Amino acid sequence: MRRASTLFLLSILMIARGLPAASKASGPLSMAASTQKKILVVRIGATDVKTYTIAVGTKAKPTPMGRFTVRHIVWNPGWVPPDEKWAKGKKPAKPGDPKNPMKVVKIFFQEPDYYIHGTDDEDSLGGRASHGCIRMAESDVAELARYLMEHGGAKQSDAWYDKVISGGATADVKLPQPVSFVIGR
Repeated sequence: MRRASTLFLLSILMIARGLPAASKASGPLSMAASTQKKILVVRIGATDVKTYTIAVGTKAKPTPMGRFTVRHIVWNPGWVPPDEKWAKGKKPAKPGDPKNPMKVVKIFFQEPDYYIHGTDDEDSLGGRASHGCIRMAESDVAELARYLMEHGGAKQSDAWYDKVISGGATADVKLPQPVSFVIGR
């Protein structure tokens, strides 16, 4: 199962190689998410480059609203259950473990507790399903992380992505050019 998932993600990253360029767009890269519409929009200046369907926090564990800055991306993150009632009895999951709820990457917007990450429960997208984080389809969050790195000053080669995703090791990336992220209704 891990091998099939890895091959799927590698093919997505190799084919997509980031989001489409907005040929007439200029200005800073930014993101905005709507907890009501359940979408995340990537923008260059005032031009929307890509829109993704997301899942947001439940009413009991809402996604925080406000202005944030994305500076930190972790590829192949491990998962340690938080000291929360909902996580009681859950076991830690290593990078690449099919039971790891972070999947292939997490993009921090309010460290250490809130980030954008993948999910294999794509039926939850478009709803309120998380404990405050933003969930995306696994291939979408990988595409987004790569785009943020390429446009945030941390561009890497295809070989780097191949090694990170297939190697199972965690890669910690700091963006030299942080990305503005607004979360609203």
